[in-house]
Amino acid sequence: MTELALLLGQAFNGLSVASILLLAALGLALSFGLMGVINMAHGELLMMGGYLTYVVLLVLPHGIGYPVGMIAAFLGTALFGAVLEVSLIRHLYGRPLDTLLATWGVSLVMQQGARSIFGPIGDEVTAPSWLTGSLTVSGGPLAGFDLPFVRLFIIALSAAVLAIIVALIMRTRMGLLVQAVHQDREMAEALGINTRFVDLVVFAIGSGVAGLAGSALALIAPVTPTVGQSYIVYAFLVVILGGLGSLLGTSLAALLVGLFSAGCQIVTSVSTSDVLLLLFVIAFIQIRPRGIVSISSRSLEGS
Repeated sequence: MTELALLLGQAFNGLSVASILLLAALGLALSFGLMGVINMAHGELLMMGGYLTYVVLLVLPHGIGYPVGMIAAFLGTALFGAVLEVSLIRHLYGRPLDTLLATWGVSLVMQQGARSIFGPIGDEVTAPSWLTGSLTVSGGPLAGFDLPFVRLFIIALSAAVLAIIVALIMRTRMGLLVQAVHQDREMAEALGINTRFVDLVVFAIGSGVAGLAGSALALIAPVTPTVGQSYIVYAFLVVILGGLGSLLGTSLAALLVGLFSAGCQIVTSVSTSDVLLLLFVIAFIQIRPRGIVSISSRSLEGS
């Protein structure tokens, strides 16, 4: 493999990691930006999506098994997120510390539940036949450059989900209500908008997207009870770096984090690259405290 192929391959790996981080962070960007909720169980929603996909593939191992698993991951985690919002989070608005502790407790319960049901050892999801193989350059300066179909699919899935969410927010009545609540919750309530319902829908959609992230991640890594913990920290870094409530900022931050980590891993270890990433985010926030894309709203100013 040539040096150019190595660099491009690492950049492609960073792009695929950025795609998973974007899926994981979109739900956080929506709920954190709109409601000010720090959901420590968000990583476990990712884990739930992976296990739902795994269970579906036990029943439908071939053909449409994985697409059905993706749908089950989205709907299952969205429904769980809706129940969690109604039963717990709704009663803790305006109390960030209580919300953080409560959702952390939920995450511990979900991890232990996954261990009890599936065991502590990871379960692998076999990619469907149409995702096996890769595009490989065999000659020239890019000899050895490899593009696995699985990672190309994850990148395409991430782009499609982002486009759908942007379309929902910009082109639908529900999106208009979300924008109104995000800009000024008190005024939205005064105008008759059911802000509780808006919160419920946003939290459910964010949870469903996290489930999709888990379904995508299951294609390249085993699903374990703690798989969400490996990505939740990165997801929070992406949301903070991008700017609270900004989908554009979240997208740019996910790309930046993915490429930065992949670039550092060329010359150093994974653990060292994590330290460098954290130092980079801290330094960046010192320069731009509101993130890459700064959004001004009374909801954020009052949180």
